[in-house]
Amino acid sequence: MHKAGFVNIIGNPNAGKSTLMNALVGERISIITSKAQTTRHRIMGIVNGEDFQIVYSDTPGILKPNYKLQEGMMQFVSSALADADILLLVVDLTDNKAIEAETFERIKKIEAPILVLLNKIDLVVTMKADEEEVRWKRLLPNAEIMKISALNEKNAEDVFHKIISILPEHPAYFPKDELTDKPEKFFVAEIIREKILRNFQEEIPYSVEIVVEEFKETEVLVKIRAIIFVVRESQKGIILGSGGSAIKKLGTDARLDIEKFLQKKVYLELFVKVDKDWRDSERQLKRYGYL
Repeated sequence: MHKAGFVNIIGNPNAGKSTLMNALVGERISIITSKAQTTRHRIMGIVNGEDFQIVYSDTPGILKPNYKLQEGMMQFVSSALADADILLLVVDLTDNKAIEAETFERIKKIEAPILVLLNKIDLVVTMKADEEEVRWKRLLPNAEIMKISALNEKNAEDVFHKIISILPEHPAYFPKDELTDKPEKFFVAEIIREKILRNFQEEIPYSVEIVVEEFKETEVLVKIRAIIFVVRESQKGIILGSGGSAIKKLGTDARLDIEKFLQKKVYLELFVKVDKDWRDSERQLKRYGYL
């Protein structure tokens, strides 16, 4: 008997979805920062065993869209609700913000098993976690409630065993040697974006999109050229820095992580261009894979 299924992770921004995904997959597939809206795409991580295949999906944080980019991001959440064999709803115990109403109504109606994962138990008192467990049992009576710390991987093993126990019988969806559905270029762009999220403040991280225009691999070296798109000239100046100092540091930080990821020496060229309407341009959002 072989089991396989789509185990889709949803929740509010900063609930710990990407941290959980990386813990369950055992690889650093989703980028993690303390900023909201870090995950913009639906990213799959595949875990294989002799008699099972779990296809995890990390998704953007649930929000009410303000522009077309966020509409595209919420489509990834919508698709995750539609095709889940098991739904993991990650709840941040340190944040009292409710799930957006329309999405929560959809969650209540799905027929797939739901695991509500009360995350960050290491940051709250036991009484708070117990109260939230009671509250969520009332909100979703058919769901199973589990308390976890994704960051410390506390009870991650229990979540894995629970998933295995309720995973449907099915042949593998992907070849058994695959780790993700995304190409290497996607992860290169995500690494560069992560460095921007970590190194720049305020609106800069939310205004950028990374496009890898060249990815040439030889036996010993990978040559990469990437464009950082921003929405204003002033943002371009901030990313370049005085005399190019900021982009030089950004390039070094990104190159070191890309080399670890690709297990090869990397020559990385970064350029910054202004595209003021990319977050509301249907054509550009299609090009970047959001629509």
